[in-house]
Amino acid sequence: MSLFFEGHEDHVSIIKHRDGLECDACDRSYGDVFSCGECKFIVHKKCVFMFDIQEIFDHPSHDGHCLKLLTTGAPDHTDQKCHLCGKKTKRLVYHCSDCKLNLDIDCIIDHICARSPLKMPWHHHPLIMVEGGNNMFCDFCNESGIDYCCPLCRFMIHERCVSVFESPEITHPSHVRHPLKLLSNGAPGYTNLKCHICGDATGNLLYHCDICKFNLDMRCAVREPTPVALSNVKVHEHTLTLMPRLISFVCDACGMKGDRAPYVCVQCDFMVFHQECAQLPRVINVNHHDHRVSYKYSLGPGEWRCGVCWEEIDWSYGAYSCSICPHYAIHSLCATRKDVWDMKELDGVPEKIKDVRPFKKNDDNTITHFTHEHNLSKDGIALKKSILCVACVCPIGSDIFYNCSESSCSFILHETCANISKKKRHFLSPVHLVLCLQNQRNTETCNACRQVFCKGFIYSTYREKFFDLICSSITVPFFHGSHDHHLLFLKLGRGNVKTCKGCGIVEKEYAIGCIKCNYFLDFRCATLPLSVSLPRYDDHPLTLCYGDEKASGKCWCDICEREINLKTWFYTCKDCGVTLHIFCVVWDIRFAKTGEKINDGVELLPNNTSSRPLCVNCQCRCVGPFFVKDYNNICYCSYYCYARLHSRRYFWSKLRCPPWVLEPNT
Repeated sequence: MSLFFEGHEDHVSIIKHRDGLECDACDRSYGDVFSCGECKFIVHKKCVFMFDIQEIFDHPSHDGHCLKLLTTGAPDHTDQKCHLCGKKTKRLVYHCSDCKLNLDIDCIIDHICARSPLKMPWHHHPLIMVEGGNNMFCDFCNESGIDYCCPLCRFMIHERCVSVFESPEITHPSHVRHPLKLLSNGAPGYTNLKCHICGDATGNLLYHCDICKFNLDMRCAVREPTPVALSNVKVHEHTLTLMPRLISFVCDACGMKGDRAPYVCVQCDFMVFHQECAQLPRVINVNHHDHRVSYKYSLGPGEWRCGVCWEEIDWSYGAYSCSICPHYAIHSLCATRKDVWDMKELDGVPEKIKDVRPFKKNDDNTITHFTHEHNLSKDGIALKKSILCVACVCPIGSDIFYNCSESSCSFILHETCANISKKKRHFLSPVHLVLCLQNQRNTETCNACRQVFCKGFIYSTYREKFFDLICSSITVPFFHGSHDHHLLFLKLGRGNVKTCKGCGIVEKEYAIGCIKCNYFLDFRCATLPLSVSLPRYDDHPLTLCYGDEKASGKCWCDICEREINLKTWFYTCKDCGVTLHIFCVVWDIRFAKTGEKINDGVELLPNNTSSRPLCVNCQCRCVGPFFVKDYNNICYCSYYCYARLHSRRYFWSKLRCPPWVLEPNT
């Protein structure tokens, strides 16, 4: 953010949370600051009010002359010290050009406070009215545009917020023994500086009991009070009573430690609950398990492991368990995470048995699949390699398959693909995943691996998330040959990104990883085939190599003839020593089918001629097993290059690019 201050010619920018930058007004170093890139002055957001006082005519030490605020320090021809206190002046200084007089900010503030007529019973310093407080924030509501400010302790407040503090004392339901006094200069040093109810920092404004050393922040004070008792809670049969004090405990509902304001049951040997745990649902669905799970206290003796985080569960505390699967349990907090639970309470809701079968069996050899209008007949005759399964877009080969009974229809399914569940629960989504054909949905990329769809079955959610069959088949814990420990699913978000060990590219949405070892894989690398046949370049099967952190020297790809980063994954032939880029082998489109169109008329063509087409975007020869051609017959080496050249930023920013277009971590 960039803005102008009155009396200063240059742009001023805000720098977030920069402790250690000393303010040119108050000598202190805390919080957000405004900085000028030209003259390098720094001022806290709390000290910006000084810019509203550009000139002073009635200072008792210099009555009759104008003292003007300077932001570049005292002029060189004057003494660089304050003429009142003798301290060395800073960049913000008041100066009289007639008398060559300098006064620092502290001496001016004493004068401002002395003449201020506005006093509040709940604040021990006088307040001044601020006319241009747009860049300052209220200590009560945290919104900009304040009306009053205390120059001494930098307390700021709106005029509309003053009415909240008409009474300097309140009696609050969470602390009925003594009245709470309003403080506007922060919590006393002898007490915990956080709110005793919610645990948040109290800030300058709070209510305080000096007898009990009890603090209550403004949000807890003005919003609906925390209930002092909870009855008919789902996780316990007795009434729970609030204990509004600092106390260390282990929550019986979730097994986690707490340090303030628990709910207790005096009838059950001091049973303790976090506030949020007291409202845990009794029966829920989670995306890591096919059946409902119910809250239970306690699980009972035995070795229990959480089905989400895979850590041990202390059986003496509350957790969720499955009545059908006797050894399945989940931590209370893991089960109620937003990315695990669909936020629906099912206690008292009868369970409906949903039909997730993908087909209806007509007889021993004939079925009706929900994705196709005609009957399918079972067959096991070997077919040509060019005939592909509609679901997985792989050759039918000698596998048993179902073929459409209509002679004019080419719909064909592997028997295993025909049995893919119509609906399933999966950790990629808190709600059911629904099976559908790719061409039935207007989508291009899998939200997990970020690779482009061509044909085949996909899973979707009502929130328009799409996942291919490979990503949605992963189960946790996930075991991969590149790491000794099991890997778990991680839902990433803003400020939480991981670097994939396979390709070195930063992943921002989904990852599989081992937190203890700081080892993470994105879904594309986690689902790469361990062995690939590529007869055009090598007669032997190619094996996935997991790279070498200590590798030295250089190695080149036999397809694109460009250097391979040996610290990332690549394919190699153990017999011939051939090395190939991942992209050059598997390309960036899953379930590719020759002649099919993806989107906007983009067609897939096999890259099997002696003269490889030239990509119009990256100016490289197309090296993948396919290349794409748009409706103008222009060729691209990948869908990434097509999307980038056509400014489809949403797609190309999420797609995987060829190594010669963008190197990892750049």
